[in-house]
Amino acid sequence: MNKRTLHAVATALAATVAFGTAGCSGGKHSGGGQGRTNGTNPATGNVGAAVGGTPQKGGTLTVLSSQDFTHLDPARNWVMGDMGFGTRLLYRTLVTYKAEPGAKGGELTPDLAENLGVSSNGTKTWTFKLKKGLKYEDGTPITAQDIKYNVERSFSPDLPGGPDYAARYLAGAEGYQGPAQGKHLASVKTPDDHTIDFELRKPFAEFPYATVLPTFAPVPKSRDRGPQYDNRPFSSGPYKIESYARDKQLVLVRNTHWDPATDGVRKAYPDRLVVVMGLKANQIDDRLIASQGPDASAVSWGKLRPESTPKVLTKADVKARLLAESSNCTEMVQMHTARAPFDNVKVRQAVQYALDREAVVTASGGPALNDPATALMPGSLFGGKQPDSLKIPVTGDVAKAKRLLEEAGRPDGFATITVSNGDKGVGEAIQQSLGRAGIRVVIETVDPSAFYDTIGDTKNRTDLVYTGWCPDYPSGSTFLPFVFDGRYIKEKGNSGNHSLFRDKATMKRMDAIAAMTDAARANKAWQRLDGEILAKAPTAPAVIERMPLLLGTNIAGAFGHTSFGGQIDYATVGLKNPSQSAN
Repeated sequence: MNKRTLHAVATALAATVAFGTAGCSGGKHSGGGQGRTNGTNPATGNVGAAVGGTPQKGGTLTVLSSQDFTHLDPARNWVMGDMGFGTRLLYRTLVTYKAEPGAKGGELTPDLAENLGVSSNGTKTWTFKLKKGLKYEDGTPITAQDIKYNVERSFSPDLPGGPDYAARYLAGAEGYQGPAQGKHLASVKTPDDHTIDFELRKPFAEFPYATVLPTFAPVPKSRDRGPQYDNRPFSSGPYKIESYARDKQLVLVRNTHWDPATDGVRKAYPDRLVVVMGLKANQIDDRLIASQGPDASAVSWGKLRPESTPKVLTKADVKARLLAESSNCTEMVQMHTARAPFDNVKVRQAVQYALDREAVVTASGGPALNDPATALMPGSLFGGKQPDSLKIPVTGDVAKAKRLLEEAGRPDGFATITVSNGDKGVGEAIQQSLGRAGIRVVIETVDPSAFYDTIGDTKNRTDLVYTGWCPDYPSGSTFLPFVFDGRYIKEKGNSGNHSLFRDKATMKRMDAIAAMTDAARANKAWQRLDGEILAKAPTAPAVIERMPLLLGTNIAGAFGHTSFGGQIDYATVGLKNPSQSAN
């Protein structure tokens, strides 16, 4: 490997934090934490530490949720919480993250593979050897061909929305449409059942981080059901699906063919996991605050509501059950730059100046759990703190916004913004902010499970969307290209560039930085490019959020995993007393 190797990336991780996958609001595509300390933060609760002691084996862990999963199909799963759930419980990937709180959670460890991969040809070729004894839920062996098959099916037009590292980096992937009609990628080779080789079109020293993503989980061809596979992924992990009623309930039971001797990450403490969906957010908060009966053995899937924060932070015994890792994701207002009036940079800059980030922080849960964003990438990619190149007051500059609109010939205007149901309060804060400058905003809310499919339909997109992005690991290459490279915009399943930003100078600069072999030089270049893109105003950064999650009193071994946006690490969570849980 050249000097831009895993060592450089691992050093950056140890110095900063760890990340998960790319994403958005109502569930984000990736993340990590910054500026954390171990233990209980007096303002927010547990950060960088596990809660409740060591779990005991057995019992039923209940997950209370207001929503269904966006996708569980590993070819389509690219929302952070969903990815953490799927890759910790249902399927394994070539490489994964350690099950550790704090920065250690960003360190890679082999999963299906024997090691973190061996590179050659200047990091353009990567080889992984699978462990022996790996089996699916029916006892059949997991093969390298099954991983190749899932990588290939991730290109299928009828399976949109998943990670696109394969499309960006695999040689000969241009125009590939999946394995239908027996078409295969020559750049993914399986010389035997235990070996898989990836040929890349350009050097990519960080490729092992990409193999953490569900794209690199196995799917046996005989079990593939196209879009219906979303309802019943075939298990290579410690649990399998017993039943799944969409929008109602998912029940997982043990996969008896999972061999813990092959798995150094997953502890699989509970006998069963039951995800109860469709609950009201306030109902979840109140049930977990009370922690009575079966709710003592429950955890929350979604963030604590802002309205519930005082009930938790003012009671020491309840606050002790609150996880509050940083999501390390930048939430932003993304503008439809491909059509009027947001094809005019002055109009877009007016939105940046009109936005009251203080109000958005308050609507997101308050300053105890959030910080206003002053750049695109999170602070962990800037050495710990975001720069503030625009110097816009946190409450906005309405006079400047009005001047920009007048210069653009748009002294008033009208726009529709799409937000996840859980972000309606944020939508109202944005509506009021922009209204001060004369931009009337109508709010369209979408169920979280359908949010990304909705905003990813570029033909039917609204003017504005409120969403976010989180680095898959600590590198600008996992943020700016995914959010602002116009060459990867899809008509359906568009997963990152929701501003539909196509800027030739930006794309040329991205290519130049990606070709740099000096990691420190590339890092500085990504940081400079962040400010250059921000000045062109495809988005208005709003908030860096934490992930406040409340636990029942019978929960043990729980922590927010930095690489999954602060969501609970389901690899190690369990119960203090399994006999007290629901059947």
